[in-house]
Amino acid sequence: MLANVLVVVIATGVLFLLPDPSAPPAPAPSHQAGALKKGEEPPPPAEPELPSAELPAPVTATPESARKVKANEAGLVPVIMYHRIVKKRQASIDRTPDQVRKEMERLAREGYVPITAREFATGRIGIPAGKHPVVLTFDDGHPSHFALDEAGMPVKDTAVGIIYQVAKKYPDFRPVATFWVNRQPFGLQSRADQARAVQWLTARGFEVANHTWSHPYLPGLSKQGIAEQLVRVERLLEKLGGSPSETLALPFGAMPRKRSTVQKGSWDGTRFSFKGVFLAGAQPSESPFTKKYDWRSIQRIQSNGKRGECRRWCSQYWLEWLAKHPEQRYTADGDPERISIPRKLRGNITSKRSGQVNAY
Repeated sequence: MLANVLVVVIATGVLFLLPDPSAPPAPAPSHQAGALKKGEEPPPPAEPELPSAELPAPVTATPESARKVKANEAGLVPVIMYHRIVKKRQASIDRTPDQVRKEMERLAREGYVPITAREFATGRIGIPAGKHPVVLTFDDGHPSHFALDEAGMPVKDTAVGIIYQVAKKYPDFRPVATFWVNRQPFGLQSRADQARAVQWLTARGFEVANHTWSHPYLPGLSKQGIAEQLVRVERLLEKLGGSPSETLALPFGAMPRKRSTVQKGSWDGTRFSFKGVFLAGAQPSESPFTKKYDWRSIQRIQSNGKRGECRRWCSQYWLEWLAKHPEQRYTADGDPERISIPRKLRGNITSKRSGQVNAY
């Protein structure tokens, strides 16, 4: 928790005092109507060709197949946290498009396959055998995370644009991520534009979920104040055509003294309930199948280099550490119905998952 405060809360507090650098707009798509008959509607624009988020067909894992790929589904999973993506960094937690692109290309080369925070928290990890899950998360719904150009394609240097670029270059790099938003998703002003953004993302496998209405410091609010912050976002997402949030990212990574207030509750007749509550730092998460895993306070890693406080707590350090300790890393068996592990780790799996264990 101390590392979480040192690495993230101070830096994030500074971030919110800084002016928001200009970000790419999200213009509405355009198309040429051509010669239309009276009263005829113009055709919709052509759907852009983008890599699919569809997972490959699962296999049936056996002790032999698990041993062959050195499967360890009790291993650590990096959940990487991003904020603004800007050409000129103004806060320590800002990243440039080139930094984000290089980090994602490294993940792809090292065999990581993105899954959403929802998939992680619910244990739906259906990536290919021998691969490692990574959860790409973006806080605050910043304009640099998502915008479409006139052709209906993601703008190049936005988070979504970068993810698709890496997915085209590395076909095994599944193009999905989680965007935790506040009251103005992606900086869009109109509800119509917000709805278009949310529906575009969720239709392609991305997750858009709750980061509170106004990004307050939750330990300073009452139980009802917290519930209002969460419910207002849930109502917004429903209006925009999204689904109820199953995950929550805590603003500043700050957990209220009574943790249950951010797990489930209600306000003004509307209920909320999460299956994963995410912090803001500062180490890889435990596997969701292990006894050490706590869905109420899931660790994340800030995307950053190795300077200052980040020399031991941010993404460059941890990716290097996991590469040097591959036996500690989550490696998939390709079978979402089984949990493959070395026999010596059998005792690490929760009792409710014991029937799924495939030990070798």
